[in-house]
Amino acid sequence: MSKRQWRLQDAKTQLSQVVEAALQGEPQHITRRGKPAVVVLSEAAFDAFKRNAQAAAPGFVAHLLAIPKSEEDFDRLPVKLREVDLA
Repeated sequence: MSKRQWRLQDAKTQLSQVVEAALQGEPQHITRRGKPAVVVLSEAAFDAFKRNAQAAAPGFVAHLLAIPKSEEDFDRLPVKLREVDLA
């Protein structure tokens, strides 16, 4: 897969070519003012990207299991309590 880069103005005038190349499996990189701005992907490539990102992200259970289990596992910051008038 070759990386194709377009200037925004060129991508606007050649949108059908940008879309066709993306549909052929080639991500199309678009720059604005000379800086990378966006990437055009096919719907299938975007869905695969989302599935891979979700699979790589730790789940809620893994997050809970990573919490330190005893006070020796992490340092507590000293907390200064303040007086509160409850009357």
